[in-house]
Amino acid sequence: MLDVKSFLIEENKTMLEAMAQLDAVAKKVLFVISEERFVGAITDGDIRRWILKKGSLEAKVKDIANYSPKFLHEKDKHSARNFMKQHSIEALPIVNDGHEIVAVSLWNEERVQVPKELDIPVVVMAGGFGTRLYPYTKILPKPLIPIGEIPIVEHIINRFNEFGSKQFHLIVNHKKNMIKAYFNEINKSYEVHYADEDQPLGTGGGISLLKGKINSTFILTNCDILIEEDYEKIYEYHKKENNFITMVCSLKNVKIPYGVIDISETGEIEAMKEKPELSFFTNTGMYVVDHTVIEEMEENKAIGFPDIIEHYQSKGKKIGVFPISEHAWMDMGQIEEMEKMRERLEKND
Repeated sequence: MLDVKSFLIEENKTMLEAMAQLDAVAKKVLFVISEERFVGAITDGDIRRWILKKGSLEAKVKDIANYSPKFLHEKDKHSARNFMKQHSIEALPIVNDGHEIVAVSLWNEERVQVPKELDIPVVVMAGGFGTRLYPYTKILPKPLIPIGEIPIVEHIINRFNEFGSKQFHLIVNHKKNMIKAYFNEINKSYEVHYADEDQPLGTGGGISLLKGKINSTFILTNCDILIEEDYEKIYEYHKKENNFITMVCSLKNVKIPYGVIDISETGEIEAMKEKPELSFFTNTGMYVVDHTVIEEMEENKAIGFPDIIEHYQSKGKKIGVFPISEHAWMDMGQIEEMEKMRERLEKND
């Protein structure tokens, strides 16, 4: 059970610290305190908007937080459920006379949820040879490597299916008959269609095989990643921003294991940084894509999807970014990362 303190963050903490704490709490909101008093709130949406405005990741919580947050006094806590329903909030702080948070009322996660309606096609690039996962892929195609009791591609499909997606297109090549046989044998509440690559077409070229099969915005994903985010929110953001393509990007923190030296123009040491940590956003391999991309693709041409993005950028199309936290992206492209993914998913079960 979560402790109240896990929701609290001091206003002088950085954006990176807030993102890490949001991941740990997994409730999408933190409550800001100053000298133990409740003063504001900060959500994952506040942070996302800040990042998209090119705000610094070293900014303080106080630079972004909402200082007019919703809350209830202890004497009114009995009305918390109705208050949360009225204001569409998932977590509500309860404060005492000194304006200190004494409890956090959470929306009952076991109650009936509004059905998700993300009924758009999902394309999974499942044709790679998985050379970085050898020797596993000498026996199995990468999409069928088990993570826990089911293969990675089924984890991916299940996540999208939970949000309402029922139509899946798998671009297959390496050991493709094994993939088809697997999905033919299992019970499923969705449709799986296949597009056969006769030759490797890269991370983008394979979608040319779907001409005439998809006539709406679709989601494209690699078969070795899991994104723990609200897919409906990503799609709604794509529509709201009128993007042609939206790339889902994850925060990445990398610690340099050496002292870094800045040298001046005169050859002198200008600054020294001992084992600095770099923070940046990287492509996860998941995109929301306008369907005209498929129709305009050259057939049987090997190309990476980032190259397709650059092509449309040069034509003036709007390419957007949906930032997520580092913890929200799981990648099994390498054996070490695959084991980390397995540990996380087993812990969540």
